[in-house]
Amino acid sequence: MPKRYDNNFKDWVVLQMMPPINRSVAELAAALNLTPQSLRDWRQMARDKGLIVPGNGKTSDQWSSVDKFNAVLETAPLSEVELSQYCRIKGIYPEQIREWRKACQNANTLELKPSAEKTAEQRRIKDLERQLIRSDAGRAEAVALLELRKKANVIWGKDKED
Repeated sequence: MPKRYDNNFKDWVVLQMMPPINRSVAELAAALNLTPQSLRDWRQMARDKGLIVPGNGKTSDQWSSVDKFNAVLETAPLSEVELSQYCRIKGIYPEQIREWRKACQNANTLELKPSAEKTAEQRRIKDLERQLIRSDAGRAEAVALLELRKKANVIWGKDKED
C-alpha cells in the first residue's frame, strides 16, 4: 500500500522545487526517498491550485510564458514593498516582473509594426521580381541572338570583321 503524505509535507516539498532553492526532482526524490513521479504529481497539483511553480530547476529567465504571465497577474495589486518580498521568495528581481508586464502589455501592439514592415517588404519583393523578369528576358534575348549569329555564320560563313 502506498504511503500517504499530509498536505503540509507536500507543500514543503513543492517549495523546495521553487526559486530560490530550485532543487531538482531527482535530487529531492533521492534525498527524501520518494519516487520522482510523486514529486512531479505534487508539483502539477500545486500548479493546478494556481501557484507559480516553474520547476525543472529553471531560473526565472527560463520560465515559460504562462509562468511569467501568472507572476505578472499575482504581482499586479502589490505595493513596491510587497513586490520586493514576493520577488525574494520566488528568487526573481522586480525588474524582471516589470519587463514581463511590459511584454504582456505590448503583446498585441507588436503585431501592428510588422504589418507596416510587411508592406514595405512586399513592395521590395515585387520590385525585385520585376527586375528578375527583365533580366531573364534580357538573358533570353541575348541567347537567341547568339543562336541566330551561330546559324548565320554556318549559312554565310564568318565575317572578316569577326
